[in-house]
Amino acid sequence: MPIPVRVVSVERSLFEGEADFILARSTIGELGVLPRHAPLLAVLAPGELRVDKTGGGSEVLFVGGGFMEVLPDRVTVLADVAERADEINLERAEQTRRSVQERLAGQVGTEERVELEQALARAEARLRLARIRRGGG
Repeated sequence: MPIPVRVVSVERSLFEGEADFILARSTIGELGVLPRHAPLLAVLAPGELRVDKTGGGSEVLFVGGGFMEVLPDRVTVLADVAERADEINLERAEQTRRSVQERLAGQVGTEERVELEQALARAEARLRLARIRRGGG
């Protein structure tokens, strides 16, 4: 019995369909969801969101944060930033990571440091997923 899944970001809808399994990274660890899962609301951490589609194949997305609502009859992911793993430009992702690292190396205030550290975590997770999906792990 598949579960309907919808993944949306601020910019667009990335996936809408039925799945047999969903794997996400929450702020407290990895989370696997099967049909008829107990209700749950999770804060997502930057990383991979994998939807194993009913009938075969997987949709692999990068999620930069957001929320996942799990109900017994559906799963909804509301992502701050999201993109398909195969859409990530490796060169641009690496450039973003370097840029954030350089800004962190300079003198920054506490509040800005926290924001930059979060941006670095997102950039590194995005780059890691892109490399894994392209076999450069």
